[in-house]
Amino acid sequence: MTEVLFYHLQSRTVEDVLPGLLERSVERGWRVIVQSSEDRLEPLDAHLWTYREDSFLPHGTARESNGADQPVLLTASGDNANGASVRFLIDGAPMPEDASAYERIVLLFDGEDPDAVASARERWSTAKALGLDVTYWQPDENGRWQRKA
Repeated sequence: MTEVLFYHLQSRTVEDVLPGLLERSVERGWRVIVQSSEDRLEPLDAHLWTYREDSFLPHGTARESNGADQPVLLTASGDNANGASVRFLIDGAPMPEDASAYERIVLLFDGEDPDAVASARERWSTAKALGLDVTYWQPDENGRWQRKA
């Protein structure tokens, strides 16, 4: 059954949180799609190359000819060009129509943005109605993720 994880970002940005989550996914051998808005692809790509001096996160964008070979693929479309089993949704990217084809869908949303919170609530209801396994994660006072629901 597909797991849908809702990560409520508070005082941290997608750029702060996403690299660590992607690193853990790659360490587990998962292929990953990160779906965002078109205007975010290039800055996100650059950030993933430079977010830490001692890191290397293999990734590419759907614009590249070898995108299908990438363990982490950044895209603005709903396709699954690299055969990912995990899909990250940021910037209000929609729930994929083939949600049940993924092992895990991770939705990151800005807890300071009322529209993002409302959209996350709506997607929570939709995912539950589809019979997907949904969980809600929020950081504790030390910034560690805690399952809240």
